[in-house]
Amino acid sequence: MENLQNANPTILNLSDLPTRKPTASTKPKSALTSLAPSYANDPFAPSSVPELVSDDSEDDDSVVESIDAQEIYDLVSTMCDPEHPITLGELAVVNLDHITVQDDPEELTGLITLEFTPTITHCHLATVIGLGLVVRLQQALPPRFRIDVRCREGTHTTDRQLNKQLADKERVMSALENETLMGLVGKMIETCK
Repeated sequence: MENLQNANPTILNLSDLPTRKPTASTKPKSALTSLAPSYANDPFAPSSVPELVSDDSEDDDSVVESIDAQEIYDLVSTMCDPEHPITLGELAVVNLDHITVQDDPEELTGLITLEFTPTITHCHLATVIGLGLVVRLQQALPPRFRIDVRCREGTHTTDRQLNKQLADKERVMSALENETLMGLVGKMIETCK
């Protein structure tokens, strides 16, 4: 059986993580680019680059594109851990293999299931990590997706209780009204690339 505990987390090299995002350019960023909000680089946002804009006069708003696990991983792997200045991808808190996407563009519905692994089995901020993942996906994905974020079974001492909290929409909405929690979540999300 696979060892699900992550007692002494290994920090992965950022360049070894799976991604479809282009690699960083060697050109220095302008001051304006570095001040752009994190959502400006959202892979689901319409492109503002002129050469990528289609010349077709037809309205493409009715076309629904399929989303896959790699796109979801790219959205959440750059989020920062609430305690450390290291991304969730580097800490292996989120892993491409633990993301499933059921997307049927014809039916205009979809389900994203993301299982995360806290860095240690008694991580006291596991709920904040789960809430941060929920918020990031809600902000970035179209409303046709149902989002199911959960702690992987056996990776946290209170994983059942944690998953019950994350599955309860009323508890999640209540947590989103808490300024302290939203401050932590905001710091996690502001690192997204």
